[in-house]
Amino acid sequence: MSAPARNLTLPGDPPGGRRAVTVWCTGVAVYFVAVIFRTSLGVAGLDAADRFHVNASALSTFSILQLLVYAGMQIPVGLLVDRLGTKKVLSIGAVLFTAGQLGFAFSPSYGTALASRALLGCGDAMTFISVLRLGTRWFPARRGPLVAQLAGLVGMAGNLVSTLVIARLLHGIGWTAAFAGSAFAGVVVLVLTLLFLKDHPEGYEPEPVAQQGAAYVRRQIAAAWREPGTRLGMWVHFTTQFPAMVFLLLWGMPFLVQAQGLSRATAGDLLTLVVLSNMVIGLVYGQIVARHHAARLPLALGTVGASATLWAATLAYPGAHAPMWLLVVLCTVLGACGPASMIGFDFARPANPPERQGTASGITNMGGFVASMTTLFAIGVLLDATGDDYGVAFSAVFVLQALGVSQILRLRGRAARRERERLVASRVETVHAPAA
Repeated sequence: MSAPARNLTLPGDPPGGRRAVTVWCTGVAVYFVAVIFRTSLGVAGLDAADRFHVNASALSTFSILQLLVYAGMQIPVGLLVDRLGTKKVLSIGAVLFTAGQLGFAFSPSYGTALASRALLGCGDAMTFISVLRLGTRWFPARRGPLVAQLAGLVGMAGNLVSTLVIARLLHGIGWTAAFAGSAFAGVVVLVLTLLFLKDHPEGYEPEPVAQQGAAYVRRQIAAAWREPGTRLGMWVHFTTQFPAMVFLLLWGMPFLVQAQGLSRATAGDLLTLVVLSNMVIGLVYGQIVARHHAARLPLALGTVGASATLWAATLAYPGAHAPMWLLVVLCTVLGACGPASMIGFDFARPANPPERQGTASGITNMGGFVASMTTLFAIGVLLDATGDDYGVAFSAVFVLQALGVSQILRLRGRAARRERERLVASRVETVHAPAA
C-alpha cells in the first residue's frame, strides 16, 4: 500500500477539468446546506430544551433520531445512487431536508419537532454519498483523496455557518424566523441542481445494470461487504468521526457552559475553533494521502490516539474546570476527527469497481454515524443517571474508540493484500489493453 497516488491512474479514468469542477461544486453546495441544517440543532440545544420542556435524554433524542435515519439510509442511498444517478438523488434529498428544516421552525410540540428532524435526516442522508459519487465520476482516481477531503471541508464550512450565523439569528430574530429563513437556502440549491448538475462526463457513461429488484440489491451489498477494504473503511469512519460529531452536533455547548463554566459566547468560539481546525487539517490530510497512500492508517490511528489522550486529560483534570489552554488544544485536536474519517473512503474506494461505489460509500459512511448516534444516546442517559456528571458521561467515547481500533487492526492486513492485488491487476489490464 505504499504506492504513491500517481500510480493509481486506472483505465477509463475521467479527465477532470473546469466542467468537472463546476458540476462538483453544484453537488457540494447541496451538501453544504444539508450540513447547515444538520448542525443547526447543535447551537440551539439549550434553546430546544427550554422551548419543548425536555431533559437531557429527550434532547439527545433529536440528534439520535436524525442520525438513526441518516445511518439507516446510507446503504439504501448508496444503492439509489448506483441505480438512479446523482442528480435525481440529490434533488430528492434537497426537497426532504428543506421540508424538515421548515417543519422544525414551526413545530408546536416535541413530537412534531422530532418528525421534522427525522425528515431532515432522511434528506441529509442523500447528499454526501452523492457528492462522493460525483467525485469518482468526474475526476481521475489519483485525485480521489483530495476531492473527498475538499467535500468534507465544505461540509465543515456549513457547520461554521451554523455556529456563526444560525446561533446569532436564533438569539436575534427568534426560533421560527431563524429556522424558517435558513430553509430558503434549500430551495436555492434545489434549483441549482436541477439546472446545472450532470451525473457524468460525455463518453463516461456507466455500464448498464442488467437486473433490478431484490436480487440486485443483495448482490451489490454482498459484493461490497466481502471486500476487506469496505469493512476497514467503515471501521475507520466509525472510530474517527464520532468524538467531534457528538461535540458539535449536541453536547459540546452544554459541556462547555455547564461543566466548564464558560459563557455561551466563549463556548461558541471553541466550537468555531473545532470547525476551523477541521478545515485546515482536512487540506493537509488530503494532500498527504494523495501523495502517500501508506499514510492513511497512521493518520487515522494517530488521530484516534490524540483525541483520546486530550479527552482523558480534560475529563481527569483535578481542578473544578479544565484550563482554557487545555480546552483550546482539545478543540483543535477534535478538528482532525472529520478529516481522519474521510480516510475511510480511501480504503473503500479502491476496493470496489465504479458501479459499486455508491453502495460501498454508503456502508463506509454508516460507520461514523452509528458511532455518533450510540454515543449521543449514552451521554444523555449517563448525564441523567449521574446528575449531570460530564466526566462519567463522556467516558463513553473511550469504549467506542477501543472497539473501533480493535476492528481496524484486525482488518488492515487483509485489506492491504487485496488492494495490492487489485492494483497489480489494473496495471496488467493497462499494459495489455489494445491501442486506440
